[in-house]
This record gives sequence, structure tokens and C-alpha cells, in this order.
Amino acid sequence: MSGAAVAARDLEYSVDGTRILSDVTLSLSAPRTAVIGANGSGKSTFARMLNGLRTPTGGRLDVLGMDPSTEAAALRARVGFVFTNPEAQILMPTPAEDLALSLTTLPKKERAARIDELLAQYGLGGRGDQPASALSGGQRQLLALAAVLATGPELLVADEPTTLLDLHNARRVGDLLLGLDVPLVIVTHDLELAARCDEAVLFVGGTVEAVGAPEAVIECYRRMSA
Repeated sequence: MSGAAVAARDLEYSVDGTRILSDVTLSLSAPRTAVIGANGSGKSTFARMLNGLRTPTGGRLDVLGMDPSTEAAALRARVGFVFTNPEAQILMPTPAEDLALSLTTLPKKERAARIDELLAQYGLGGRGDQPASALSGGQRQLLALAAVLATGPELLVADEPTTLLDLHNARRVGDLLLGLDVPLVIVTHDLELAARCDEAVLFVGGTVEAVGAPEAVIECYRRMSA
């Protein structure tokens, strides 16, 4: 990836007169970016702007060369988003049916083969026709991730994707995310996971406190939290 995938200048976001983000200026071009900070710091709001789920109320945001304020629908076709709770993304009764929603452009025969490939790739082989509700929390998150990646996004944004998982599944999902070839922006409270990224951003009080090498940014966060 050449250039910055995300560039923000004086970015702001307010709701009913309450400012959630202010004066956010940064440029993200690393393959894997961790976004960290306390609850309420604005990091999830920022993440949701990256594919048009939130619209800035001030400043400028550029994502993959597009303006989310005016090109949200087109941007969502290029930027995948993984939510904290996979229930927000799993729409169909079975894993196979859910994946099929992401593959509607493929011919029917190719679609079936691709679904089988995805199920095997994400540890869900043999579970395609089982109720999605019967999957474990980790399996449901893997299904949600598989459905997003099946669309071939140019950028993946994940908002605390391991928060609801046990340690084993959190590591499994974290390893999978960090091993992708797709550029990644991951919001996380897991500082070990953040340390494995290429850069980190620290949000404090709705603005960016630090950007840079994960070790330095995490240390800044620890000092401020002491």
C-alpha cells in the first residue's frame, strides 16, 4: 500500500452539542495500526468514521482517497468493519447462508465452493449448515470476520474484536487479524495485541495524544493511566 490509507485534519464529531472528537489530525499508512485509549476516549467513534458509519461534523477525513462524508456507500464497499459483538453482523440462520450474503456476485456453483473454502479456512469446516446460534463466541467472531473478508476489502477496521472472547479465542482472532495481507486498523484494550502492530494511536479525551511506535505509545498510555 502506497501513501496514507487514512488522513485526518482537524477532525471533529459532536452529538447534540457534546463534542466527542476534536482537533484529530493524523496520517496512517502502516500495515497494522492499533488504536488504544480509555473507554469514552473517542477511539471507537473514530473507527466508525473510517467506513462512513459516523459522519464528521468538522474537519477533513480521507480514507483510501475518498471522503466518508460524501462517499459513504462507495467507501463501505472498500472498507470492511468488524464489530465487537458478532451478533451485530451475523444475519442469517446458518454460517453457509451468512457467507453467501458476501458472495452474491459469484455464480452459484463457484459460490458454494468458495463458502466451503472459507468455512475450512476459518475453522468452521463441517458447520456450514448448523445454526449460527450454536457456535461458540469465538466461532461466531470468526464467522463474522470471514464474511467481511470474503468481500475483498482494501482496508479492514476492527472495533475491539477480542473483548468478548476468552483468552484462547482472543489470541486466535488476534493472530488471524495480524496475519492478514489487508491493511488493518484495530481498536483494542489488549495492549499485548497493540504492541504487535506496526504503529499505535492513543486517544485521550476525544483527541489524539500520541502516534508512533507501539512501545512508546503504550508507555505513554500507561503513564497517563497510573
